[in-house]
Amino acid sequence: MKAFKTKIIALCNQKGGVGKTTSSVNIASFLAITETPTLIIDMDPQANASTGLGIEMHPKLQSSYDVLINNKKITECIQKTEIEYLDILPASSQLAGAEIELVSMFTRESLLKDAIKEIYGKYKYIIIDSPPSLGLLTVNIFTAAHSIIIPIQCEYYALEGLSQLLNTIRLIQNNLNPKLEIEGVLITMYDSRLNLSNQIVDEVNQYFGNKVYKTYIHRNVKLGEAPSFGKPILLYNASSTGSHNYMSLVSEILNQNG
Repeated sequence: MKAFKTKIIALCNQKGGVGKTTSSVNIASFLAITETPTLIIDMDPQANASTGLGIEMHPKLQSSYDVLINNKKITECIQKTEIEYLDILPASSQLAGAEIELVSMFTRESLLKDAIKEIYGKYKYIIIDSPPSLGLLTVNIFTAAHSIIIPIQCEYYALEGLSQLLNTIRLIQNNLNPKLEIEGVLITMYDSRLNLSNQIVDEVNQYFGNKVYKTYIHRNVKLGEAPSFGKPILLYNASSTGSHNYMSLVSEILNQNG
């Protein structure tokens, strides 16, 4: 089997409702349909990336919680999805308590990084969906990741809390993961008819410059409906605007990574 140079990309913004999970699921799905072996790791206690890819929640589900807290091998917890080339390490609601359990654990910041070593080379891309917070779960993610995609929605207060996120990234770079970088900044929930959307885009471009993806994710009803059917957008409605947006975004990501 071919060994890949695995790239680990985390999607993170401690603000909820910015399209983080939607983007994680759909980026991973579109990477997979290019026949690129991809793993999505769900690290959000809400487990929306897991249910959005058709994983059924049940008490015996082996999850990212078991890998972090119960020392389970990651290979025992990974599941196939409906899409060939796309696997998932699902989350469970138990992750909500993991922040407290991690506090007393040895090498608590690098548990995820150590677990991923076992599958390094098996996947070309590992996409991590982060919780909407900057606690120990996110510290684990930033320690394991090579880069971060920051989704920013076109809403009031969109840039609120960004300085806190960027400060956390700097702290991780200085202490735990010096090679961590910002992969890109993704504009979500864009509506060209609204002045506010264009204002936010201008502000984000001023702040992040060429880190901002050229592809914007437009407001799209189908994108909002797809998770309730346990499907990514390409399986739910491949001809929708949302589907075309994520296809274009993944082309950018692939071009950027050679």
